[in-house]
Amino acid sequence: MIKNGIHLTSVIKLAIYPILTVGCLFTLFGFASLTVFRDNLHSIFFELGALYMGCALILWSATRRVIVSIRIKVAPLFAVLSWLIVGLLSAVPISIVTHVDFMHAAFESFSALTTTGATILSGLDSLPPSFLIYRQFLQWLGGLGIVIFVVAILPNLNVGGMKLLKSEVPGPIKDDKLAARTMKTTHYLWSVYVFITALCAIAYYAAGMDIYDAFAHSLTTVSTGGFSIHDASLGWYHSEAIYLVSDIFMIIGALNFGIHFKLLKTKDVRLLFQNEESRVFLLLCLTISIISFLLLIQNDDGISKLKSLNHATFIVISFITSTGFGAENFATWPIAILFLLIISSYLGGCSGSTAGGSKIIRTIIIFKLVRREIKRLIHPKGVFAIKYQGKSISSDIVRNTTAFIFFVILSSLALTLLLMTTGLDLWSSLSAVSSCLNVLGPAFGVLSDNFQPVSNTGLAILTFAMILGRLEFLTVVVLFAPKFWRS
Repeated sequence: MIKNGIHLTSVIKLAIYPILTVGCLFTLFGFASLTVFRDNLHSIFFELGALYMGCALILWSATRRVIVSIRIKVAPLFAVLSWLIVGLLSAVPISIVTHVDFMHAAFESFSALTTTGATILSGLDSLPPSFLIYRQFLQWLGGLGIVIFVVAILPNLNVGGMKLLKSEVPGPIKDDKLAARTMKTTHYLWSVYVFITALCAIAYYAAGMDIYDAFAHSLTTVSTGGFSIHDASLGWYHSEAIYLVSDIFMIIGALNFGIHFKLLKTKDVRLLFQNEESRVFLLLCLTISIISFLLLIQNDDGISKLKSLNHATFIVISFITSTGFGAENFATWPIAILFLLIISSYLGGCSGSTAGGSKIIRTIIIFKLVRREIKRLIHPKGVFAIKYQGKSISSDIVRNTTAFIFFVILSSLALTLLLMTTGLDLWSSLSAVSSCLNVLGPAFGVLSDNFQPVSNTGLAILTFAMILGRLEFLTVVVLFAPKFWRS
């Protein structure tokens, strides 16, 4: 066990804060239901909020003398514990309001918090507005990670800052700090996050949405989550302008937020194109969109080429950023496009963003690793360094990246086989696993509408896949290593 139980006790005390956060969140939505939406859900939110805050108070009283002390090896435990606590507690009102069993509610909750966007719900257009906004807000909250949020609201907590951020912030190069201290870093990140969300809401409103819809969809666009308040997703609006607005802000959400901060500070747009990962990401978006468009226009469906280009670009960006918004009938597109979309979801967005997938920076490193090995075959005595942004990458980062890609492939195969044992066919299972591992949302086959056909066992498998993908595999896998729990 962890030495003298010190670090485990610290984790237990820190677990108070996710519970308290959910309690405060429910109280907030209770007031929103009572005063703004007036849809009679306030008693559910108030009662659950009071219960959770009471539990947090009891735990605090029992551990108030404990001095919080976390070593870096315990940070992954707190990261996973935070997601589990918030995800399970947030599932309760989903179960009560929609009358689904707890497994289905937990799947919906974790899908929101991990910004996956897969859903087991239908009839969204008729659900209470405060519940729909609650569901959208869960995705927004999960956008930069529950762990970062919890650290940001604990200004007097003496925790080794980047230890927690390393467990949550996406990407293999995790020492590129925006500021020397975590509190300052998280303050900057959330400030940028709120600012971009506000811009997105204004843009949606200008494109034709009403205020409620614009606010709701801005929460899940910038977070690259993809939940909608309509069953038909953004296809409900039949608006090319809304697709274009979504394209812009999905890309913004999938770019490194450190670059956003520097852009806002320096007003120098060249920073975006000076970053190798951003350049490759934008080039991939353009290239895959053009390929998809060329494949799409082979079908004579009566849609103009300009509209087909807009739809192809929208869906490609939706998949590569792991947002998962839908357009009209995209699940019926040629199988070649759908397979290309699945590949896009594995590529993902940029490191340090809200996007899922493997992250473009890892694709760059793997590509350069393969290129180096080819050069070595040609020039056996040559010495070739792998460089990123003009600087040599350490062997540790290369090993970490290789291990990550290995776990992505292994997890995809293993989870697909497991899901097939529940009765789903290969295509549905493969698309569902890729959707959840890459925190994307949409799937194909019998799951093209939603995930209702999946059994409770299958939903448990996919919920694990979402957590695994959101916390970038190794953060979760390390908890299963016996050495982790030894002194």
